[in-house]
Parts: sequence; structure tokens; C-alpha cells
Amino acid sequence: MELRGRTAIVTGAGHRVGRALAVALGQRGMRVVVHYNATADGAHETLRAIESAGGRGVTVGADLTKAEEIPRVVDVALTHFGGIDVLVNSAAIMVRLPFGEVQPEQWDQTIDLNVRAPFFLTQAAAPHLRKSRGVVVNIADLAAFETWPGYIPHGISKSGIVYLTRALASVLAPEVRVAAIAPGTVLLPEGWSKQDAERLRRTTPLAREGSPEDVARTMLFILDSDYLTGETIIVDGGRHVRR
Repeated sequence: MELRGRTAIVTGAGHRVGRALAVALGQRGMRVVVHYNATADGAHETLRAIESAGGRGVTVGADLTKAEEIPRVVDVALTHFGGIDVLVNSAAIMVRLPFGEVQPEQWDQTIDLNVRAPFFLTQAAAPHLRKSRGVVVNIADLAAFETWPGYIPHGISKSGIVYLTRALASVLAPEVRVAAIAPGTVLLPEGWSKQDAERLRRTTPLAREGSPEDVARTMLFILDSDYLTGETIIVDGGRHVRR
């Protein structure tokens, strides 16, 4: 896909991995809809970085756990740029919720943002993506392929993203390609210590942490790979093959 001059929506683009994805698309000359919820200041920083890189953009605030707010994100892309070529479903939460302590509202918050929102946003964007023969990139997680006892709702939500990617790749073909990225340790969860980081480095075959830019490079590979669909690419420094 030639990206210059085309339009992307990136959810959760106000900080962390979402920002790196949005800026990488701006560097390729795209027009980027920078979605945020609670990080308005961060979204404007992302927008400035996109514009400095030679792209164009606009910010849009929406709580994606509320179904009625999802169409606003699509409407902003259509109003400002006239179409949608790429949708990156990056917005998510990762909260430690040990079994036996999970409350229903915590379960709902995780599932609603991490898997329900990408489904309904893709559904809303699908007619426009079909028209442009576009691409959907979902951000999954290594937790979809491993068992993390302290993060069961998160792991279930990300396993859902892997399934959603395969299902949408079938439903939206041949006009729209759909793929996912499952990052490992590219940013530590909030509240983790230096000792946690060191333990992760020791147990990662490549012996280092990754970065949001590693995820962004994989996203660009997906966008450039016109015969790739339905696949989830693990970007974890080899953690899923460690002994």
C-alpha cells in the first residue's frame, strides 16, 4: 500500500505504543486521526510530532467503551479527510487483576475497551475500508499466547483480538486485509519496578526489552505486505520460544 496522502485512524494514540504507531504513519506522509480518551494533552503532542514528521492530522476524543461514541471517530476521518484507508486498533488497558479479586466492573472495562471496541469500530469503518481496499491492524499481546495468572481478563481480551483478526480477515476479504501484532515487553506496565524489568530482560532470548518503535516497524511491514492477512505477528524478543 502506498501510504502517502492516505488516511489512518489510530486509537489510543495519545501515549505509549499508540503514539509511536501514529507518528510512524505520519512519517510516511499519512493523514492521521489521533484518537484519545483521557490523554488530550498527549494526543496534541502526538499531533505535533506527526506534523513535524511531514504528515497531517486531527485529534478526536471518544470513550470507546461507550458504543454511541464510536461513530464519532469514523465521522471525524470522513469529515476532515474524506475516507479511511487504515484502521489501527491500539487503545487498550492492562490492569493486574488476580483471580479471586476480579470485580464485574473491572472485567467489563477490560473486555469493553480491549475487544468490544475494536469490533464495533471496525464494523463502523468497514464500508469505507472496503471502498479504499484498506487495512486493519489490531494490537494484541503476548498474553494471548501465554498464561499470566495475574492478568486473566487481559489475556482473554487479547486472545479475543487474535480470533477477531482471523474472523475479520475472512469476512472482509478480498477488499480489506486484517492482521495483528502481539507485542511482548516493549513498555513496562505502569507500576512495575526496575527489578521487574531486569527479570524480563534475563528471561528474554534477545536479552533486552523492545520498544514501541519495534511495534511500529511491524505495522509498516503489514501495510507494505499486500498478500498478508489473518495473521498475528509476535514481536517479543523470543519470549514465546524461551525454555
